[in-house]
Formats: sequence, C-alpha cells, structure tokens
Amino acid sequence: MTGPFSVRNLQEPITQHLRRDFNMLLSRQTVAEALTTIRERQLPGRIVYFYVLDDAGRLAGVVPTRRLLLSPLDKHITEIMDQNVIAIPHTATVLDACEFFTMHRLLAFPVVDESRHMVGVVDVELYTEELEDIERSQQSNDVFQLIGIQLAQAQQASHYQVFRNRFPWLLCNVAAGTMAAFLAGLFEGELQRAVALALFIPVVLALAESVTVQSISLALQSLHAERPSLKSLFLKLRRESVNGLLLGIAVAGIVGLVSILWLGQFRVTLCILFAITGGVLASAIVGTAMPHAVRLLQRDPRVAAGPIALAMADIITLWLYLNCARWLLA
Repeated sequence: MTGPFSVRNLQEPITQHLRRDFNMLLSRQTVAEALTTIRERQLPGRIVYFYVLDDAGRLAGVVPTRRLLLSPLDKHITEIMDQNVIAIPHTATVLDACEFFTMHRLLAFPVVDESRHMVGVVDVELYTEELEDIERSQQSNDVFQLIGIQLAQAQQASHYQVFRNRFPWLLCNVAAGTMAAFLAGLFEGELQRAVALALFIPVVLALAESVTVQSISLALQSLHAERPSLKSLFLKLRRESVNGLLLGIAVAGIVGLVSILWLGQFRVTLCILFAITGGVLASAIVGTAMPHAVRLLQRDPRVAAGPIALAMADIITLWLYLNCARWLLA
C-alpha cells in the first residue's frame, strides 16, 4: 500500500489488496499431475503455499511448497494436504488481515467468501508495508496494540455507543451475582455445618472463571480463521472438554492437598475435588461454546461472549460445589 499511514487505510476492504493469481490445485489430482499443472501455468510472483480446491471450487486444504516437491509422484493431493486451513473472510479489512499475520505467523492467507470459495490470496508483504507506514508516521500508539485491539474502531465510537454495546451484557454478571446469593441461601444449612466450605468458594469460582477466559480467548482466535459451524463447534468442544478435564484434575488436586493439610476434613476436601474438577470442565465447555453461539446469532462475540460465559460458569460451578456439599455432608 502506498501513501501515508492513516486509520482509513487500515479500514479498507481486504479485497482491494488481493492477489488473484494464486496457486490452485485440485483435490482429485496426484502430485505428478499437480506439478505438471504448475509448470504449464507458470504463475508470476512468489510461491509459498498451494491451495487445494474441491470439485465445487471450495477451499479444501493447503500444501506447502516443500511438501509438494518432496512427496512421491503417485500420491494424491488429499494425502499430503493440510485440511485445517486458516482463511480470511472476504468481508475483512486490512486491519483484520494484519491481526491474522500477528496471530498465526504465516506468510500468506487465502481469502474466501461465505461458501468457502477462494477469491484470492493476501501475503505478508501487505503486513510489512503497513508496519513500515506506521513506523514512518511516528504514531504514538504501539503497532501491535493497534492491530490487536482495533484502536481505529474504538476511536470512531462515541461514549454512548460504547455504553450501549457493553452495558447490556454486564447485566449478565448482575444476574449471576444475584443467583449466586440465592443459591448460597438455599444451601445455608450446609455452609453453617462446614464453615470451611465458604472459605474455598472464592478459589473455586476464580479457577472456573480463569479457565473460562482462556477458552473464550482461544475460541475468539479460531473464529478469526473460519466461519462458525455446528461441526467445527462439536470438534472444538470435544477437544476442549479433554483439556478442561485435565486442568480440573490438576488444580483440584493442588487445592485438595491444601485443604486436607490445613483443615484435615476429608469430606470437605472431597467436595472441593469434585466441584473444582466439574466446574473447570464445565467452564472450558461454556467458554468455547459461547463465542460461537454469539457469532451465529450475528452479535459481536468480543463484547457479549465474556460476560455471558463468566456468569454461566459461576452459576454452574457454585451449583456443583453446593450440591456436592449437600451430598457429602448429609
């Protein structure tokens, strides 16, 4: 991109900066057929990745140049391609594309439409040009902060718009706090019989909230790379469930050890173990699912997903904790 840096440049559509002469292969080809196609086309420019399309013209995978050159000639492209392609939606801006380069550290990204049809490729030259323009402009804001949090959007929003976008979702936390107080009242008897339970409530909730935030962050990053779908959500939930279970067991063991050494109450320790394990597992699932659900509802997951997921994680974890207490201390 030429010309002096400005916020307006970063908000330009990425479709204005695409390379249309991208390196396309077909999923039904063998390596030998693909190499023949490449030689015949003699595409200009730098070749970094070969993008694989299915018979309907949709993006199916990507093959790095080195892998293509070193693979046996009789292998099919589908056997050597990577199906987990990180793609930029065609509705993205230059700033969105810069975020992709910052997060994923690749040399190029395919740009796709709503049906995953490729419309072009954007390579790292766009990113480096933007950095040089920002450097030359001697902006006071750090470039990576600018790219990471989309400062341009924040500058354009009025105080009222920011309030209107963020306040309704904070009501989720108000509702969650009220519900937590209500739950504590329902289980007042258990809390009076074992005062130690109340001592560990902040720890149990803090662990659940931390895992929720981690899962939300990972889910938001993945939403940059692909359109949300029920299939992709299921796969992410399955993977994050295992991660959440392992994290829950690990931190529950540490807190449980502290509990038994400090208080010496076996049933209270069991309650802590079960509640933290279940709460962290549930928090990982909620934190992964919520950004996808919010995006499917055409809302901004960066604003809405956090408060909703944290509220749900608090309620689920506290409910598990107090029910474990009722069961074990009965």
